[in-house]
Amino acid sequence: MIDQNGGKGGGDITILDNTAIAPDAGPAGTIADIQANDYQGATSVYIVHKGDTLPQIAKMFNLNLDTILWANNLTRNSAIHEGDSLVILPVNGVQHIVKKGDTINSIAKKYGAKVADVLDFNDILAGQVLSVGDIIIVPNGITQINTTSKSSSSPVVSSLAAVRARLIASYPSMPGYFKNPLPEGHKTQGIHGYNGVDLAAPKGSPVYAAADGIVSVSHFKPLTDPWFGGYGNYIDINHPNGTQTRYAHLSEVYVKAGAHISQGQIIGAVGSTGESTGPHLHFEIHGAKNPF
Repeated sequence: MIDQNGGKGGGDITILDNTAIAPDAGPAGTIADIQANDYQGATSVYIVHKGDTLPQIAKMFNLNLDTILWANNLTRNSAIHEGDSLVILPVNGVQHIVKKGDTINSIAKKYGAKVADVLDFNDILAGQVLSVGDIIIVPNGITQINTTSKSSSSPVVSSLAAVRARLIASYPSMPGYFKNPLPEGHKTQGIHGYNGVDLAAPKGSPVYAAADGIVSVSHFKPLTDPWFGGYGNYIDINHPNGTQTRYAHLSEVYVKAGAHISQGQIIGAVGSTGESTGPHLHFEIHGAKNPF
């Protein structure tokens, strides 16, 4: 019998714009595991792994080192450690949190950027009134490197939860697009983390692709305890409509990155890897409301 209270847990995800992707507890792989073009367009949070260096991480995401430093309140002398979180911008430049009185012109001037570039990248109109707390990406913007190390009170870090909640609330419904990835399971936890639900089922139960797409991330570590930012073994699938689904805590992974997947195809098996209290599937949808 399935434990009605079991099968909960999971990593957390943050997205700072309307493009799906980007785990708060990930990409959660080594440098070699991640293809930077899988994460273009979204501001993400990367979990540092053993052996990672700032220049390597910048290269992986096709960014210059200063962009990584500015986004994370770091200096060139700052040390990073396994488990640290780094904000990854989608383009070289800086990220600005709108304050009272800010305009696109004043923001562009502050960072030595072109007004047209800021408008185009953020898909906003000239003269549009900004709201306090909005996050603006300034392509090719330049700022001073801070002289102190990253602080947990960084405004970028502290704003993530609020931005994530606002984005999830704004996501469109897509009735009928996604099929239940675990039809034999039952929900033990509603929306949590980044637009995820927990569906409990016995270990080894087949997990199905919720929609057609291409596997962007496939993490499997069979011989040791897989953590991967709390998700354990997991799969990400990018879908033609711009959304992405994530299937976490798997005991088995049957597909590789780059594989073309059909809706209903078996892609893995239920497990309890990572941060999990029992066998279940942590299922997330990035870019659309989760109907499950």
